[in-house]
Parts: sequence; structure tokens; C-alpha cells
Amino acid sequence: MALAEAEYSVPETATIVSERPDLDASEQAALTARIKTLLEEQDAVLVAHYYVDSSLQRIAEETGGCIADSLEMARFGKEHPASTLVVAGVRFMGETAKILSPEKRVLMPTLKAECSLDLGCPADAFRAFREQHPDRTAVVYSNTSVAVKALSDYVVTSSIAVPLIEWLRDQGQKVLWAPDRHLGDYIRRETGADMVLWDGSCVVHDEFRSRELEKLRKAHPAAAVLVHPESPRDVILQADVIGSTSQLIAAVKDRPESEFIVATDNRIFYKMQQAAPQKRLIEAPTGGHSATCRSCAHCPWMAMNDLTSLATTLEQGGAEIFVDEDERVKALTATQRMLDFAAAHRQRVLGDA
Repeated sequence: MALAEAEYSVPETATIVSERPDLDASEQAALTARIKTLLEEQDAVLVAHYYVDSSLQRIAEETGGCIADSLEMARFGKEHPASTLVVAGVRFMGETAKILSPEKRVLMPTLKAECSLDLGCPADAFRAFREQHPDRTAVVYSNTSVAVKALSDYVVTSSIAVPLIEWLRDQGQKVLWAPDRHLGDYIRRETGADMVLWDGSCVVHDEFRSRELEKLRKAHPAAAVLVHPESPRDVILQADVIGSTSQLIAAVKDRPESEFIVATDNRIFYKMQQAAPQKRLIEAPTGGHSATCRSCAHCPWMAMNDLTSLATTLEQGGAEIFVDEDERVKALTATQRMLDFAAAHRQRVLGDA
């Protein structure tokens, strides 16, 4: 099951970027300074995802904020004393922050920043999916709405999904997985678990093409291939490292190769280059046989986060996240089960899209 892309709008990254205000260096510097002042005035901290523009990641660094995956963003916000969290990312990330910090004001640069995995798995359809498989334990990826999380038994990130589902398998449980089919297929192959998969995908990772990746590997035979498991199976099978955002950054830092072909959103290059400035990073190809590049290795919704939208939300306060309290509590319960599993099994929970 899945909501077809024809039923929701997928903007093109190139269009989003072309519509941004054209700021020169002095204007960018002035806007950045204004944002820093507004953060301080409003007792706010900026938490930014690895996939947003480097200008926002830099502000988060310089103001004591956080650059991370969505769960770590939310955990950082919960532990930080600021009364306002500003989440640069996509909507489900703002919701995740609100799940963990209901007493805080949670703002985003724009509420129009969605996620194809979230949009493709609406709560009503997922509820019906659960009802069709009442004997299965529902495990959902963190890239889902608070309403879908509230309907699940476990919320997982990509780094914890394999060991947790191995544990469920050993308990004799069958799994209902949503929403990313590629990640679900990878987990099923790694664990051998009995899994029924929702048919969703990420518009960025689904576009990586194996045939073109093979050509690129031949052109760079010494390069290591890093792949996020939201990618298609034939791309994953060519990987030297398969992992979450945090795990891929660590691989660039720790592995001996001087070149890396990277199959995930290219805005992660900002932190990768910081981790290993002497190493060369190459985008995995997204255009391929019978394919058109919609995302060009950068999420169109992530691209909606920019300096202007961030300044506007701090000045006007309109892009605020609200969640239903009953759904929040249920979603928190499913998330806490993952965290409890990680603590009990000494697993470090890192990384999602």
C-alpha cells in the first residue's frame, strides 16, 4: 500500500532554488547577523538537519545549536535550556521535536517543507494497513507523521532498525513495516525477518541509478561507495558502506580511501568535508536509463529552508508546530520503546534520513 505520488505534489529542487532571493555576500552576512540576534532575543536554539543548506548548518554551529539527524535534533532540543526550538528540516522533524518537548515552542523556517515518505503514508491508510495485518508488530521509520507514529508499536531510525527487528524476529514476532520499501527490503534481507512492507520511497534516494553508478565506479576505482539504505537494492549491493547519515559521515572520516562516491542528499557534504577536508566527495548519479532527475541528489523540501525563510519565521513566528496531545503521547510511547531497546542492548541510536 502507498499513496501514489500523483496524489501529492513533488516540487523540483531546481525550481525551489531558482525562486530564492538572490542575495549578494553583504546581504547574506547582514541576514545571518539578524538571525543570530533574533535567536538570542527569543531564547531560541537552531537545530538543523544534515540535508539543509550549509548557510543554515553554519548558523546552528556558530550559535550553539546542533546539526544532526532528526532524532538527535529532537533529543538535543529537549536537553537544551532554550524555550524555543527552531527546526531547519522537514515537517516530521518539527513534529519529532514537539513529541519530545511539548512544553517548548517549535518553529520551522517553513511548514511547506514536507517529505515524500510522510506524504505517501497518510494515517488513515496506515490504520487500514494495520487492520489488515492484526497479528503483526508495527514498526515505522522516523520519517512519518506524529499520527502514524501514534498508530505504531515501535518508531525506529535506520541505525537501530536491523538489531531491533532481529530481536523481534527472535521473539517470534512478525513485522509490519512502513513507509520506505527500500529500507524495509534491506532490513528484511539482513535479518531474515517475516516482514510485510509498505510501498513508499524517498524522492531523493529512489533516484540513484545502479547502471550509472557502475560507470562512475569504473572511472574512480579507488573510491569507496557510501549508500543510505533508502536507496534501491541494486545501488545498495554496490556499496562499501551502508548506513545512516551519521554513519556515512563517520565512514568518510575513518576509512583510508581518499575518494568517496556518496549516495545520499548532497548537502551532507558540508559535514563530511569538515570531518575529512582532504578527501574528495563525488555525488552518486541520479539520472539514468529512462529516468529524469527531479531531486538531483537534494531534497526539494529541504531546499525550502533558507536564510530568508528562517529570518521570517523568527520575526513573525507563524510557522509553528502543533500536535494533538493524545497522538503525541502515543507516538512518544512508540519512540521510547526504541530508546529502551537501545539502552538494554547497548545500542547507540543514530541516524535516519
